[in-house]
Amino acid sequence: MTDSENVYGVDPEGNTETTAGDEYGTPRMESRRSEERPVSFVRWLGELVLMVVLAFALAGAIRAWVVQPYVIPSGSMIPTIELQDRVIANKFIYRFTEPKRGDIVVLDDPTGSVDTLIKRVIAVGGQTVDLVDGKVVIDGVVLDEPYTHGLPSEPMVLEMPYTVPADSVWLMGDYRTNSADSRVFGAVPLSQVRGRAIFRFWPIDRIGTMD
Repeated sequence: MTDSENVYGVDPEGNTETTAGDEYGTPRMESRRSEERPVSFVRWLGELVLMVVLAFALAGAIRAWVVQPYVIPSGSMIPTIELQDRVIANKFIYRFTEPKRGDIVVLDDPTGSVDTLIKRVIAVGGQTVDLVDGKVVIDGVVLDEPYTHGLPSEPMVLEMPYTVPADSVWLMGDYRTNSADSRVFGAVPLSQVRGRAIFRFWPIDRIGTMD
């Protein structure tokens, strides 16, 4: 056996040794791999954290500016919307247009009793609202309101007739005999309207768009 053969790990007895070939071969490759594994894991963990943060930021932006789910806190819109229904409100639509009669909107509660209310737009800025013989009269015209299912619309706190200020809306619940609405707190500034209810996603048996 020659010295050159011994360099490659074969001793005179025929046994394999860890010599120059191993020192500059496999052991060094395994060492590099072991060093790369912690680096790769840290990178993967960092990317995962970044993705989670971006996902939460995107969800927050959508909730703040685009759409938001709401739980209905009262029965003032029965039977159109039941207590504890879940609806989605379009929060950007009124950046391009103003509420119109018939829209169902989510708003800050002017009384502070709950965080949000949901009501129907009955009149807009500049229109005069009156309640006559259980009917809603806008600028002298009696409204046709099938969504009230025949319940009378009686005056409450505010003196009628009432002229809606500019940049405001007059809101009422469909359940007219059980709704604290503009008859109590007056017209609501557009700045307090958070969006238009567009879709009910719970309960499952009543999923659908809002009329």
